[in-house]
Amino acid sequence: MRRTRLHRVAVAALVLLGSWAVAGTSTAGAATPATAPTTSPGLLQAMQRDLGLSAQQAEARLTAERAATAAEPKARAAAGSAYGGSWFDDETGRLTVAVTSGASDSTLRAVRTAGATVRTVQHSARQLDTAKARLDSTSAPQGVSGWRVDPKANTVVVDVVRAARSDNDVQRFLSQARAAGPVTVRTVSAPPRTFAAGTVGGDPYYTGNVRCSIGFSVYGGFVTAGHCGQPGAGVSGWDGSYIGTFQGSSFPDNDYAWVSVGSGWWTVPVVLGWGTVPDQLVRGSAVSPVGASVCRSGSTTHWHCGTVLALNETVNYSQGAVHQLTKTSVCAEPGDSGGSFISGDQAQGVTSGGWGNCSGGGETWFQPVNEILNRYGLTLHTA
Repeated sequence: MRRTRLHRVAVAALVLLGSWAVAGTSTAGAATPATAPTTSPGLLQAMQRDLGLSAQQAEARLTAERAATAAEPKARAAAGSAYGGSWFDDETGRLTVAVTSGASDSTLRAVRTAGATVRTVQHSARQLDTAKARLDSTSAPQGVSGWRVDPKANTVVVDVVRAARSDNDVQRFLSQARAAGPVTVRTVSAPPRTFAAGTVGGDPYYTGNVRCSIGFSVYGGFVTAGHCGQPGAGVSGWDGSYIGTFQGSSFPDNDYAWVSVGSGWWTVPVVLGWGTVPDQLVRGSAVSPVGASVCRSGSTTHWHCGTVLALNETVNYSQGAVHQLTKTSVCAEPGDSGGSFISGDQAQGVTSGGWGNCSGGGETWFQPVNEILNRYGLTLHTA
């Protein structure tokens, strides 16, 4: 960004970031634990609006989620081969870890000591992941929206578009899915789509006639969605001036990219508040569990919040399947693609796609940011 536009630093560096402050400097793929941050009033307001919480409840939830995020890797290690998945339980305010029925008493004690509640299940996470991997190796018809492991249900959930439920190709895929392992079928109202958009006004970035939103700043540039541009494509900013070039991009299979920054623009570890909430600093990228709250900020729809619904979901877009996405209850609309998701204090990922809108509701997926950092050897720019 040009130095004559200091008031637009957040726009130039992070046009579509979620908005949470995070703790500690993070190198490529590193997840830094949170450290008692000060929560912005704007963040609390967004959580109150979208999650139906009071300010006090939002503060308490963030505190509980930080504890659950810190406990998850310890509890997973304690469960060992009996691990069946984990999630944040918003009723108890604690991390719940699924453990297979054959686990020893000492294993159960170790999981509880790590700070988690235990639930006994039939299938291990390894068994469920294996069943999902079998589906990942097949080609799904368009009537199949996606599939994922649901740790709470202890099954692989396959989403099918309601209008295509009786389609012969869909039924064949479901037969293959059931043969692969424990499967539950869920009906959804619409197929997933990416959230790129044609050129319109606002504070986006542009490549050709496509408008997307900048994700998180990294040293040397920023990360965003892969469907927004191909390697070598030029990028211009909110004012039409040249920012940089797509250096790497992958879509489908993945949905991530990174863009180099130059020509008088530079990166800052800031999440844009859009004048609705204060701009936020970014400090790390610890992964939040299923059930945790998460917020997104976009160049089209600005601030919205929800919860993490699933990790490692395969989404079957019309352009092809994309793997290892995180599913959320947050809405989004065209132009929000590429922008950041932030949970608690930690950067989570960049907006990929979804279904629905922010008037009637919907669901949205993001590509985890740590995967992008690792893939390209990038370092998250943190405060």
